[in-house]
Amino acid sequence: MLRSISLTFSLFLAAVSSAPALTLSLSDIGPRVRAAHPSLKAARMAVEEARGRQLGAGRLSNPTVGLDSRNETYLSPGEVMFSLDQSFPITKRLRLEKQLTAQLVTAAELEVKDAERRLISEAQTLAVQILAIEQQRSLRQQQTELATKLSEFVTGRAKAGELSALDAAQAQVDAQRLIVEARKLEGESRSLLGTLKPMLNLDPDDALSLSGKLPEMNVPGKGANWVLRADYQLAEAKVIASQTDIGLAKANKWQDLSAGIFAGPETQNAPGDDRRTNGVIGFRISLPLPFWNKNEGQVAEKTAAAERVRLEQAALGKQIRSDAENARKDMQMSHDLARETRDKLLPLVIEQTGKLEKAYESGQTDLLTILRAREQRLQLEAAALDAVRDFHLARIRYETAIGKHAPATPAPKPVR
Repeated sequence: MLRSISLTFSLFLAAVSSAPALTLSLSDIGPRVRAAHPSLKAARMAVEEARGRQLGAGRLSNPTVGLDSRNETYLSPGEVMFSLDQSFPITKRLRLEKQLTAQLVTAAELEVKDAERRLISEAQTLAVQILAIEQQRSLRQQQTELATKLSEFVTGRAKAGELSALDAAQAQVDAQRLIVEARKLEGESRSLLGTLKPMLNLDPDDALSLSGKLPEMNVPGKGANWVLRADYQLAEAKVIASQTDIGLAKANKWQDLSAGIFAGPETQNAPGDDRRTNGVIGFRISLPLPFWNKNEGQVAEKTAAAERVRLEQAALGKQIRSDAENARKDMQMSHDLARETRDKLLPLVIEQTGKLEKAYESGQTDLLTILRAREQRLQLEAAALDAVRDFHLARIRYETAIGKHAPATPAPKPVR
């Protein structure tokens, strides 16, 4: 029995360890973060909290039931009075309360959208860095193969006595250096994957890989529509809610009117041992007058708050335009640098390196010149890849600035 349990557990562990890796492309990152990020799941509960508050808003206060008993005296009869009182607003307070809570639900939904925008940006940034590192590793692999071939060639010629043994050792050192650089890049990629996994709701031991390459570089034009960015719409919603809040503060100048009815028996002894019983029913109303407290303080507070959120929205709009334009300019600069390096500089260096390698094989130049030429080529190729990476990092900043991956619907205008 124990052996059977042990075998079953071993098979379970083997199945878990052999689980296929989750493979995502760069375009899959946004939907995965939106659906699985733990922080977003928690943030969405704030929307449910706001909806819960909306359920209790805009309702009348509960009625009050009372019982009043008074003993009979020589001057007044005995009474037992039952009463029912209800408060009613004489302003549009209840409608404004319900309207305000509905606007706060919209604001909570926009806060979630803004969290999506920021978290998708962070995850895509990590994904771009990982894909860029993989391209750098591929480049190091190609350079390592070339360096290994050169090392084998030099070693064979050195054994034949045609080249120096020092050249053979130097070629081996150069090949080993490229291997070390590739391993260093592998460690950086592993670290970035470890940072990305929690954002995709994966455990540290879960396997994750990114497929595909960085897309083609296309610089967008000016004048992108950014007004649907979630935090800008959130600022607009706050402006609208602040106006409702001012109306609510003004409505609270008048406290609720209280109206009620009361009824009960009234008894009193009469001359000749006669006891009289009468029924009493009545109506009462109470209205607090705003003589001493007209709620000016709260109205002034809400008015100042409304001006503050309006100024914050204007400042945010300027910041968004600046961020988007700066990111677009960075895209253009990285695009031009990558194109110039790939189309102009690299072909010249590759051609020159090929000529130097043939000259070295015929004994017309030394190994150090070859190594310098290859190092120069490696630096240019790596710089071109870095420029492509910087372009896509700037593209993510641009798309984040305009709210591309988490657009929001415009905030509803207040009902007058």
